[in-house]
Amino acid sequence: MTRFYARRRLSILAALTGLIASAALFNSPAASAALPTPVSAATARGYLASLTVAAENRTGYSRDLFPHWITISGSCNTRETVLKRDGSNVVTDSSCAATSGSWYSPYDGATWTAASDLDIDHLVPLAEAWDSGASKWTTAQRQAFANDLTRPQLIAVTDNVNQAKGDQDPATWVPSRSAYLCTYIRAWVQVKYYYKLSVDSAEKSALQGYLANC
Repeated sequence: MTRFYARRRLSILAALTGLIASAALFNSPAASAALPTPVSAATARGYLASLTVAAENRTGYSRDLFPHWITISGSCNTRETVLKRDGSNVVTDSSCAATSGSWYSPYDGATWTAASDLDIDHLVPLAEAWDSGASKWTTAQRQAFANDLTRPQLIAVTDNVNQAKGDQDPATWVPSRSAYLCTYIRAWVQVKYYYKLSVDSAEKSALQGYLANC
């Protein structure tokens, strides 16, 4: 009888342990937001080697030259689409605005429950794109770049982190969360390669250094 109850207690304890582990799994933040998976480090190194190295020129730049947050589906624009993609349990109203949900910012590891605490980062900033070749594009091409949901170019992150990044390239700014660094660098190179954008010498050197450790 004693052995029976001992076995029963062990079974109950094992079940409770399993439930706790499952709860921890579901309550833990995701490893990263739902950014489209960038190319491998090896592919990124090959892409980087083929990019044109050139000095940057911001003459004539205006953010308005990159029409962004266009309608994607129904009443949902690009920002709202990324918020729904990158969040968990996101609830939206009739105009597609997120009214509740949870968002994990892979740049800094913060979790937010208000959409107003998040910016949608252009991983390769609009000004950086202009400096690197987008000044020669048509407005339609710049609009496609600013609203690109296919390449790893748009991601929901903590608003003040995005604002601190501004228009900097990896020579002067990378995410503080080291676990995301390689993903960020691979994505940067992929976007630059796809859009045939140039890199400046300091940017290329920084990218090469980071990719060597990916």
